[in-house]
Amino acid sequence: MLISIAQLIGGFILLVWGADRLVAGGSALARNLGVSPLVIGLTIIAFGTSAPELVVSGVAAVRGNPGLAVGNAIGSNIANIGLILGLTALVNPLRVESETLKREYPVLMLIMVGSFIMAADLLYGRTEGFLLLMGLVALVIWMIRFGLRRGFDDPLAVEFEAEIPKDMPTGYAVFWLLVGLVVLPLSSKFLVEGAIYIARSLGVSEAVIGLTILAFGTSLPELAAALTSALRNEDELAIGNVIGSNMFNILGVLGIAAVITPVDVEILMLKQDFPVMFLFTVLLFFMAWGIGGPGRISRSSGVMLLTLYLAYQVLVWVTATPVARGAPL
Repeated sequence: MLISIAQLIGGFILLVWGADRLVAGGSALARNLGVSPLVIGLTIIAFGTSAPELVVSGVAAVRGNPGLAVGNAIGSNIANIGLILGLTALVNPLRVESETLKREYPVLMLIMVGSFIMAADLLYGRTEGFLLLMGLVALVIWMIRFGLRRGFDDPLAVEFEAEIPKDMPTGYAVFWLLVGLVVLPLSSKFLVEGAIYIARSLGVSEAVIGLTILAFGTSLPELAAALTSALRNEDELAIGNVIGSNMFNILGVLGIAAVITPVDVEILMLKQDFPVMFLFTVLLFFMAWGIGGPGRISRSSGVMLLTLYLAYQVLVWVTATPVARGAPL
């Protein structure tokens, strides 16, 4: 067990570092090639912070453990809002003025509803996996087109401009991009192996580990990005990373896993974990949308989000017996 825990921790550290190098190299290369900051932020940076979930999902599916993938996708979406935005709002209350973000909320909800309907038969098949990946491609195209229309007037564009490395030569950018692409799958392999052994040792399903430990670890890049953005008063960027990551998690993480191998969905996940994900997303919607002015996630809202997240973690482990998670509806 100690070896598996060390493997898990080491995998997390390498995963976070690899994702950081991937984002730095990719965004610097795109800037050097003349791509606009808003497009870079909405695509490369959003994709990069979701890279751990995406790669872990693929590795888990290839190894024949797709339960980790679906648990990781749903758990990461819950952690992104409850844990990450909760902690970030405690550090610095967040304001939302960007029209780009407000356009993304309904899209995120639509993606979640679609994924829930697909899971109603307790299986994400390969056809559904391809549909999810096609949705991911359509999402990226839509985000790029909308971002280009908004231009540099959008507050989010200004914050992305400040985040992208300015002085990284193209050669270094390509090097760090390749390093990230190599480190991510290697660290994910260590991470998945450790997670599987821990799940078997504790006698719980892989989905439970995916919803809790794995979701927390793969959300660390979003946590680092959100806290850094909050300290720099880049509120739009902190929330934008979370919304983009949540859309990528559903479409990309579940899509990749289902295309590799059909993914079984536990019954309790439909009754418990999907509804919790919807709850957190609805809370974020009402906090960040704003009525008659800019949206705001205050410190009290942050405390509420964090408390609900911790309560959810307790709930998952309380119901984390093979009998409870396999019980009929």
